[in-house]
Amino acid sequence: MGLLDILLGRTKPVVPDLDRLFALPSAAVTLEAAAAFTPTGQGAVCFATVEGSAFEQTHREVQALLDADTGRAGPPVRLERDDYGYSWLVSRRAPDELPQLVNDLHAVNSAMEVNGFGPQLLCSLVGFEAPAPSGTADGRRLALVYLYKRGSFYPFAPLPGPGQRRDGALELQVRAALAGDLRIEQDLGRWFPVWGAPGL
Repeated sequence: MGLLDILLGRTKPVVPDLDRLFALPSAAVTLEAAAAFTPTGQGAVCFATVEGSAFEQTHREVQALLDADTGRAGPPVRLERDDYGYSWLVSRRAPDELPQLVNDLHAVNSAMEVNGFGPQLLCSLVGFEAPAPSGTADGRRLALVYLYKRGSFYPFAPLPGPGQRRDGALELQVRAALAGDLRIEQDLGRWFPVWGAPGL
């Protein structure tokens, strides 16, 4: 960054670092100790919907690569579209296979980058759950969301029940607990809600 950039208040864009995803398994240990959340075994990569044969070929390659894992249990990787028009490649593993799930998410992001679709990548998330507090029927859900273009994570905790409400106190608690494990997004305005995200 040059002197003119500093004077004009311009910042250098953050270079995505997909290897930060590999910090999630150790963060999960901290999260379980601090707030009793454990992995659900579900995760997803979100990207702006892309049409055309080049993307379809990339999607087939990624799906074939991940589905070729002979240790995979459960349904194969699949493509879903949400109500907002974004696409999600969703992977499901056993809850105790978080490292393998992280490998899946890393492989999807890397394949998208290599094939020229890096600008369409938005975020990746891994789902967590905790037992219901006493006196309530529903357990708590949480996602750790990785912002591709920022190279940082943030927690997203939707509240159970009707409507779109989030548990801001829990999100701040998780931010404090994981500050030593993950690069947490400091700008709370970028803690975007991912309502109805597959894998959460």
